[in-house]
Amino acid sequence: MAQFRLQGSKVLAVDMMGDAVKARNGSMVAYSGQMSFKKLTGGGDGLRGMVTRRLTGEQMTVMEVKGQGTCYFADRATEVNLVRLNGETLFVEADNLLCTEATLRTGTSFTGLHGAASGNGLFTTKVEGQGWAAVMSDGPAIILRVSQGMPLRVDPGAYIAHTGNLNRGFKSGAGFSTFFGEGGGEAMQIEFTGDGLVYVQPSERSTIGGNV
Repeated sequence: MAQFRLQGSKVLAVDMMGDAVKARNGSMVAYSGQMSFKKLTGGGDGLRGMVTRRLTGEQMTVMEVKGQGTCYFADRATEVNLVRLNGETLFVEADNLLCTEATLRTGTSFTGLHGAASGNGLFTTKVEGQGWAAVMSDGPAIILRVSQGMPLRVDPGAYIAHTGNLNRGFKSGAGFSTFFGEGGGEAMQIEFTGDGLVYVQPSERSTIGGNV
């Protein structure tokens, strides 16, 4: 099993003994030992969610890294957050997924209006199984608990991932004047209900309503 650990807060170090991981193409910054790199561009082997990202045709390519030694991954000096999966599902924006163990299954999940509002398309990536995943955030991420009777609302531009038994809904906190940028306040939010964890970054992507 590949061992995931942080080297500082912005570099992922993966120790491998003949293991393999799947990572964002071009994210390797250094390695020691013997490593092989294979670009993955097809939709097979459960990679469809990591390759075919949006209805617009935008794609994110990944690579398989395999070998003996340690490989270091990073992307644009963003913060790296480790998520351990024990049979549950991680839903994560593809732009925020850095690396997963090769044993984890990856696919797509339809987000509908939530995805369109966040500026990331109508699909998000889901990662399932037993193993480690590395998720990136623009600044140190916070992990917020959602419990029954205590819903959580998140700015679409700040959302990066979630796990657990959660339902997502798109909510508008204001009228059309705010929606089109003529008023104040947080016009659009994603509402999470149920039980689980939500990962939020201290930075906002542009949405269809601008920076809300």
